Amino acid sequence: QVQLVESGGGLVQAGGSLTLSCATSRRTFRPYAMGWFRQAPGKEREFVAGISWNDARADYADSVKGRFIISRTYATNTVTVEMNSLKLGDTAVYYCACRTVVGRWPLDADSGYDYWGQGTQVTVSS
Repeated sequence: QVQLVESGGGLVQAGGSLTLSCATSRRTFRPYAMGWFRQAPGKEREFVAGISWNDARADYADSVKGRFIISRTYATNTVTVEMNSLKLGDTAVYYCACRTVVGRWPLDADSGYDYWGQGTQVTVSS
């Protein structure tokens, strides 16, 4: 089983920065595609950022492109998303996801991910 734990959420003022981390409970035997999603109250879960299993590709939602950066530290099985120039609309619960099934899904397809963390709250204030 793959267990994911998000951390780094909190309250931040608009225009500020925050970095979220996603750690696995133990080291994996091989790299997996990883993604970040978020869900605001009353809204559907949406894709934020994803990184391919071999770090060859990183995708971002249009709403965060140029502001967020996803990266991976293989040695610690940790994936982070650096969030800059935060806006009020970025307020949401952020979820880390892992894809262990071999397939050909795009990184922004939540159906392609089979493990999910419990989420961490990010609140952006004015």
